[in-house]
Amino acid sequence: MSTPKAAEQGKPPGGYSYSRGWRQFSRAILHPGLRLLIKCRWAGKENIPKTGGIILAPNHMSYVDWATIALFADGYAHRYPVFMIKSPIFEVKVIGPLMYKFGQLPVYRGRGDAGLVLKQAEQALRAGAAVIVYPEGTATRDPGLWPMVGKTGAARLALTTGAPVIPIAQWGAQHILPYGSKKPKLFPRKTVRMVAGPPVDLSAYAGQRLGASTLAAATADIMADITSLLAGIRQETPPAVPYDPAAAVEPAAAVEPAAGSGAGPDPGSDPGAGQA
Repeated sequence: MSTPKAAEQGKPPGGYSYSRGWRQFSRAILHPGLRLLIKCRWAGKENIPKTGGIILAPNHMSYVDWATIALFADGYAHRYPVFMIKSPIFEVKVIGPLMYKFGQLPVYRGRGDAGLVLKQAEQALRAGAAVIVYPEGTATRDPGLWPMVGKTGAARLALTTGAPVIPIAQWGAQHILPYGSKKPKLFPRKTVRMVAGPPVDLSAYAGQRLGASTLAAATADIMADITSLLAGIRQETPPAVPYDPAAAVEPAAAVEPAAGSGAGPDPGSDPGAGQA
């Protein structure tokens, strides 16, 4: 599962690798700090397999919810989170090598072949990792903060590797850092509620060609499960039809902050966006 020598050098040579020691270091640093800043209300651990490759698929509302899902996955479910992070982060001195040692995955934008972009994630899943994939690809633009129409990355990974997709709903991270804001509101401490549901049933798509219609249908099933969980947390009824950003024109004020703007990286961005 791990190649310590390669991981210690910071760059995995081919397969998936990481450093156990550096992962333990990250736990020691991040867990206490995050728990001091966030009140957590968690449920659904029984739905998260303790071993084997899994895809954790949460809704996305804020650029700090990478921290909440990381704490949920590792601190609650005891599965170290592996994020798909924009590749420029891996080119930053000190930080980049650490990302490799933690076992995180670079996402190279602009590649036309979704299978190539997701190759490292597939390797990680086959090695038994818990890979975080935000199916929406970016923070929701739905006015009510309900999940949007999803991208195809999570479904493609699941159908390619056979890894189960665990839907996760979260609510509260948007109160810490609202979308479009650069100033987190840490005090008083905010409560973030998260729940994991049973694996999404994708058996109807097993053995099918991974064409646009198959991936779209599987993605819709994933998003439906996430939305249902969120409706339970919020005790509200979601929209009958999910918001589709491709069919809407966003105002100029809602343009996504650029990398390095202070809003933080978007670790869960879906490299399969728009791919069939």
